[in-house]
Parts: sequence; structure tokens; C-alpha cells
Amino acid sequence: MKAIIFGAKGQDGHYLSKLLVNKKVDVIGISRTHGDFKGDVADYSFVEQVITSHQPDYIFHFAANSTTAHSALFENHNSISTGTLNILECVRLHCPTAKVFLSGSAMQFKNEGLPIDEQTPFEANSPYSVSRIQSVYAGRYYRSAFNLKVYVGYFFNHDSPLRSERHVNQKVVNSVKRIAKGSTEKLMLGNIDVKKEFNYAGDVIEAVWTLINQDTIFEATIGCGRTHSIREWVEYCFKRINKKWEDHVIIDNDFVPDYKILVSNPELIKSIGWKQNVGFHELADMMMETQ
Repeated sequence: MKAIIFGAKGQDGHYLSKLLVNKKVDVIGISRTHGDFKGDVADYSFVEQVITSHQPDYIFHFAANSTTAHSALFENHNSISTGTLNILECVRLHCPTAKVFLSGSAMQFKNEGLPIDEQTPFEANSPYSVSRIQSVYAGRYYRSAFNLKVYVGYFFNHDSPLRSERHVNQKVVNSVKRIAKGSTEKLMLGNIDVKKEFNYAGDVIEAVWTLINQDTIFEATIGCGRTHSIREWVEYCFKRINKKWEDHVIIDNDFVPDYKILVSNPELIKSIGWKQNVGFHELADMMMETQ
């Protein structure tokens, strides 16, 4: 068995590679910067060469810049939208039995503060969501027109020790670690009353594997369905070093968050056997204890 991972060096690619190796699946990891193969999923000729030569059983498309910023407009269009079309067309022509997984996002749905599931309508409210929505429609087209097995998992917030500091959970963790060692820095945060899910990336990847290894459900929201506020995260991390967070945090009252609450309805992914293993506190402990 072989699997190609586009975006192999990101958080999700790392945990998927680890899972696949444990499953005795040969992994071909692809990244624009480094990996088994250095290449760009937006380059059709490159994608065609890789898929044709390796004839994979699975293809996972994780390549993206996970930001809603307008500045990433063309980068995410190329990696997500064009990359998806490149993969699907190459699979149609050269490897039609391969199973293809496309990353989706909670951020591509209309968010009215209620649990989001597969029936929630999309909303193109950022360049990132536009690219994600286009990718999903491309997947649906190839699934219906050519009978390809194309799966979409809509990821809700998930973290791990591999997250970069531009993600708020890791930003908090790293700052708390430095303060524990004597730093006098102040941690600047926006609205800490925002509520979201605190999933572990390893659990999310287990959901991906569960989804792609059955033939009944092809799209599913992937999350735990439980929220915590960023305030709770901050409080817990500072409590671990026996300090009051109020003494070390500055709140930017002018910051406008993308949402007040973002939560999934995970009943469908649970119905095919997936469950969350790492909870809020276990995730914080894991990230705080990693050097």
C-alpha cells in the first residue's frame, strides 16, 4: 500500500505520516520546502509525474496556508483550489482506483453560533473559504461525474506541540513557558472570550483514516463538539506554573475576532467509529510539557 501526502511537513502531515507508517503504508511525502519530494501541488506536471510513477492507493491533500488573511489570496488559491484540480484530474487519467482526501475547514461554513455539520451551508467570507469551497465542489464533481472516491473532512480547531506560534494556543503556551523561566514579557491577546474546540491533531488524523477507509460517507465535520474559551486555556496554562494570568497578559480591546463561537456537530464521524481521545486539559499538558 502506498500513500502520497501533499503538505507532508505541516502538523497534519506529520501525524498522518506517523499513522501510515504504523499501518505499514509506504509514505511519499511532498512539500514545497522539503520532504521525500520537493514540489508544488499547483504544478500540474509535477503532480502528474508523482501520481503516475507511484500509483498510490491513497492521496491526501493538506497543502495550504491556514490563514483567512487576504494577503494569502493567491497562495491559497494555488495550493488549495488549483492543487485539488491537479490531483483529481491526474487521478482520473492515471490512477482512478486511488482514494483521495481533501482537507476542508470549519471556516468555510456559515457560522451562526450553532453546531456546524455537513448540512450547514457554505459561506465565502474570506479568500481562504473561497478556495476551500471551490475545492469541495471540485471533489463533488469528480465523485459524481467519474465515480472517483473523493473524501472531505472539515477540520475544526486542532493543535499539537507542532503548531507554530502564529496560532494562539501555541502562542500562549510558549509565552507561559518563557515566563516560567523568568521572562518578564507581557502576552498580548485579543478577545479571550472566544469559544472554540481544542482538538488534538493526532485525534483528527485518526478521524481522517476512519473516514477514508469506508465507502458510505464521503464528507464529514471533524471535531469533538465541545468548546472552551481562550480564557480557560490561558488560565489553565498559567495555573500550571502557579502564576496569575492577569499579571502577565494584556488584552487588545480593539481586536475583532473572526467569530465568537465555532463548534462542530460530530455525530456523523462518530457514527462510523471515531472518538476523541485527548481532551482539553490533556492537550494543554502535552503542549506545555514538550520542550
